[in-house]
Amino acid sequence: MEKAAILVVADEQVAVKNLKNFLQKEGYTVTTSQSGARGLQLVAEQEFDLILTALRMSNVDGMEILRQAKSRWADTEVIMISSCQKVAVAVEAIKKGAYQYMTKPYDHGELGLVVQEALLRRQRRLENNHLRELIAQGEGVTILAEDPDMLKIMSMARDVARSDCSVMITGESGTGKELLARYIHENSLRFSGPFKAVNCGVFSEELLANELFGHEKGAFTSADRKKIGLIESAVDGTLFLDEITEMSPSMQVKLLRVLQEKELQPVGSTEPVQVNVRFLAATNRDIIKMVKSGEFRQDLYFRINVMNLHLPPLSARRKDVRILARYFLDRYSREMNKDIREIAPEAMRILQGYDFPGNVRELENILERAVVLARGERIEVEQLPDMEVNTFRPPVEGNIPSLEEQERSYIEWVLEQTAGNKSKAAEALGIDRVSLWRKLKKYAMA
Repeated sequence: MEKAAILVVADEQVAVKNLKNFLQKEGYTVTTSQSGARGLQLVAEQEFDLILTALRMSNVDGMEILRQAKSRWADTEVIMISSCQKVAVAVEAIKKGAYQYMTKPYDHGELGLVVQEALLRRQRRLENNHLRELIAQGEGVTILAEDPDMLKIMSMARDVARSDCSVMITGESGTGKELLARYIHENSLRFSGPFKAVNCGVFSEELLANELFGHEKGAFTSADRKKIGLIESAVDGTLFLDEITEMSPSMQVKLLRVLQEKELQPVGSTEPVQVNVRFLAATNRDIIKMVKSGEFRQDLYFRINVMNLHLPPLSARRKDVRILARYFLDRYSREMNKDIREIAPEAMRILQGYDFPGNVRELENILERAVVLARGERIEVEQLPDMEVNTFRPPVEGNIPSLEEQERSYIEWVLEQTAGNKSKAAEALGIDRVSLWRKLKKYAMA
């Protein structure tokens, strides 16, 4: 991740130097100006993530820096620093778009927290804007993830998409297996070809054979016309076989022949049809156990499982709850012509602490319901169904953890529940922001 770019504008040389040294130690890229006029020039030349500006300067004051910055770069955050403690001045700065108005003298620890929160706010806004663009486009497959394991799976999916091998996608119901299959198709060389999907568990053996292989006219009593099966209709594209483990043994044999010979025989036909199709399959069952027990053919398993991608349950990728919830909120707000802009912090805390036995599909259902019930501009706790939220459980494996280890683990958990908002985290911990900042420094979490 690129370092945040911060501009410091003040006409006091010592103040500028101290701020620059502090911010650089915090890991930011810092540009400075000891002139308001030069500060305006820098604002006009490039976009900064954050601007720290003095209020009173000899030529151009901080209010003008704020006005120009917000006019040119709407997503740039601005922190105003001044020795003036008049409430009216602070209110004016906030009204004009400043993120925070800080009065001198200030503590560097507190300033560090305010800077982090301002940058987090900008990041969230940019993410939300990107999500709205994706929703507005309405094209392509979007898989949103921040969880490291999920990002690794996405990288593997892109790699395997470039080949033409068969892929088995495993995972619990509702984790997005068909979505991942579509993602692989759209990133493959077959992207311009058709993508067909069938759930093998909803058909009887006879109906599934008819769906996959098609039939000739007169093949059976009600066959008054020829039907092209899904396999043939997916030629030069991809066929996704969802819940493949629900196939009967005889259907498994027929599918194996297609995979081996690249041809099929429609019901009632005596002539084979050549097919060039990529096969992707999925199951929510333990397919290895089924192969060992003889419920699923070993030879078919090896043919279809050239590459395996396992989607973790949503409870194992809690970092993705926030971005997915935001996506569904924007999607259903648009569909229902509502102007719902955010999820209340307490409501988000509940979502992030819930195990989601129904996975992403359940999260989507919850957000759709919440949008239906919402009356204001944000989702409140009362719009969520009753949800049993997990409480903090300190690590207990191996030796008994020390008090410091438990405190560090607990702080990590609280930060996760508050989506990284340190003000909310400090409030939940019952300490002030400076104390939290010191603990983050102590445990190398800052």
